[in-house]
Amino acid sequence: MRLLGLAAAAAVLAACQNSGNAPTSSLPTPSADRAQPGAVLIDPGAGSDRVPVDTKVRVSAPRGGELTSVHVSSLGPGRVSGTLSQDRERWTATTPLAPGARYTVSVRSTDAAGKTLTKTATFTTEPAERTFVGEYHPDKGTTVGVGMPISIVFNHTIADRAAIERNLSVSSSPAVEGVWSWMKDRDGNDRIDYRPHQYWRPNTQVTLRMHLAGVDAGDGVYGTQERTVHFRVGQSVVTTVDAADKTMTVVKNGTTLRTLRVSAGKEGFETWNGTMLVLSKVPTIRMDSSTVGIFGQEAYDLGEVKWDVQLTPSGTYVHAAPWNAGKFGLVNSSHGCIGLSTEDARWFYEQVNPGDPVTVIHSADTVAVNNGYGDWNVDWSTWTSGSALTEPFPSSA
Repeated sequence: MRLLGLAAAAAVLAACQNSGNAPTSSLPTPSADRAQPGAVLIDPGAGSDRVPVDTKVRVSAPRGGELTSVHVSSLGPGRVSGTLSQDRERWTATTPLAPGARYTVSVRSTDAAGKTLTKTATFTTEPAERTFVGEYHPDKGTTVGVGMPISIVFNHTIADRAAIERNLSVSSSPAVEGVWSWMKDRDGNDRIDYRPHQYWRPNTQVTLRMHLAGVDAGDGVYGTQERTVHFRVGQSVVTTVDAADKTMTVVKNGTTLRTLRVSAGKEGFETWNGTMLVLSKVPTIRMDSSTVGIFGQEAYDLGEVKWDVQLTPSGTYVHAAPWNAGKFGLVNSSHGCIGLSTEDARWFYEQVNPGDPVTVIHSADTVAVNNGYGDWNVDWSTWTSGSALTEPFPSSA
């Protein structure tokens, strides 16, 4: 963050400990610094221990001087932002501290005579008995398809969802209308996804900001993350599979590239209806029905299968199915996957990337919202009702 030429950066090292009946925080006594005409004042001061996480770091310039830079940093999970007064004499943190962290505050300033001064102070924050982090996707620096939501899965139950949501923000260029919505992931963990009202436009630049350091998620569980994540939306590659006609149509940037013959799931194992997103792709994978819970007469072990594009964690793939040669476009015979000839499967594999939507129509049982990224199968009104905020706000520009 840059504000009036002043950069403020921070990273936090979380160290969970049992606080027990520890002594109260040893906060600084700033009068000693103020007594020195050329002193920079940092609060909390050097050596402060067990500083409460709701403490706001404050820095003051020497008398008659100005602050030129303030850096609040650690080795852990992120940044702390701050604001500089108009006269450049005071800097105040605007985000809370993380628990169990060791911070270093580095200050550069000028005194009344124009002399450059530097000062550093280190302090530690009070540890929390319980902390949480969120595993987020997409990762920074990645390029994703037009359907990719932002998804965060938490490693601890979030009792105060609104507190978390208020400290998450998404900005994009061009701007979009988008909202966060809560759900449980397939393992029962709290998960929040952000998606636009419609697919992202190609070449959109997106920034996720997670200001969770020091945030109380309820029941005394505190966050430790401060993250800024930039990613990019690539080209529009949208695929439609008609399970009744047994065809796959691939459209890139509004132009139909090809319509392919496919096989889909047979009766009792129908391919999921609805929109799924490409999760990953690998050139070869072993497909064994035991990994998806299919045993008995329907059990199978296909050995190494080529050109595999994963659509759901439950085991839906688009892949080569050479054993169906002569049946594509005629018979649905799989256990839920979408089969192609080896040549067509390789072509499709080369066209798609994570986040590209694949929509199946004329099949059965719409894919669940948490089975991968089934977010687009929820209408907008229902999606916005999943926000923890009374009036969920769209992303900023």
